[in-house]
Amino acid sequence: MKLSIIIPCYNEVDTIESLIEAVKGCPVKDKEIILVDDCSTDGTIDRLKKQVEPVIDKVLYHEKNQGKGAALRTGIKEATGDIVIIQDADLEYDPQEIPTVIAPIVAGRADVVYGSRFLSGSAHRVVYFWHMLGNKFLTFLSNMFTNINLTDMETCYKAFKREIIQSIDIKENRFGFEPEITAKVAKKKCRIYEVGISYYGRTYATGKKIGWKDGLWAIRCILKYNIFG
Repeated sequence: MKLSIIIPCYNEVDTIESLIEAVKGCPVKDKEIILVDDCSTDGTIDRLKKQVEPVIDKVLYHEKNQGKGAALRTGIKEATGDIVIIQDADLEYDPQEIPTVIAPIVAGRADVVYGSRFLSGSAHRVVYFWHMLGNKFLTFLSNMFTNINLTDMETCYKAFKREIIQSIDIKENRFGFEPEITAKVAKKKCRIYEVGISYYGRTYATGKKIGWKDGLWAIRCILKYNIFG
């Protein structure tokens, strides 16, 4: 099976080359790497044009900053693989674990797989208590409406059969993508699996972008996409 790896990117000049090297080293032979830059302003674009464009399949550029969801919408449309997986442009998630995440789809058991940071016995960097609590609350609230028992709705690692993710009309431009896509795959009655993954969380000082306002917006998205579609 061919794998499409979609990388949304915004202001990741310090990590982007290391991340691309790690993704290229992912132990999946048949893969395409699609990166979407969301109008970076920190020198990332220059790095992409000089160092990244020659070594991956496709780099796309937004002319204005729109958010992670918008970057994913752009990248997903370009995917040609049988399976599509999301990979953040920081170094919080290890591309060596991608085969573990997609394994239930490859085996024919799943349509969608979430990589859970709360199931694994692997390495986890200890970072923010309130951030962890917020993630668990949002997952709990989402589960109440979807009636599925995810442990980590907000995870980056989400893998889909391509025909499923490309059939979904993604509306959210920012981090609301996570609750939106969860509500929509649940409504499609997809076979959803979780697998444990490691997590190398970074701090706000090292570039973490999601904040409390995104948490409030996620609550709105959970209500919107589960109740009103």
